Amino acid sequence: MRLLDDILEEYEFLEGDERYRLLIELGRELEPMPDALKTDATLVRGCSAAVWVYPTEAKNADTLHFLADSNAAITKGIVALVIAAVQDRPAAEVARMDVVGALAPFDLKSQLSSNRTQGVPNMIALVKEHAARLAAACR
Repeated sequence: MRLLDDILEEYEFLEGDERYRLLIELGRELEPMPDALKTDATLVRGCSAAVWVYPTEAKNADTLHFLADSNAAITKGIVALVIAAVQDRPAAEVARMDVVGALAPFDLKSQLSSNRTQGVPNMIALVKEHAARLAAACR
């Protein structure tokens, strides 16, 4: 998975449809999520498209690693951006992190319809809640 800074560098050079294509490409680059994990328990509420996020075992006990997917290409790219912000980082760092601020340079609200971005806060909340739980367990 690409680092968020690298994605932003590329994103800033692009315009309009090219940015959509980059988001779609990012979605395609997500680590595959087995269909068996796409359940009601992993479904992110409030998204216009179906979005699933599942925390998995990371290489280090205090590090976050997520599998994620969506049934809509652009939404899957947005999911990939959120995951890129937190993937393989220490849980305590993510629990304190301003994920919304990290994604702000992408200006998704003006680039995409509100339908596409309405579930982002719920996705971020889910990731941060998991990070806080893991960080507390590793103390």
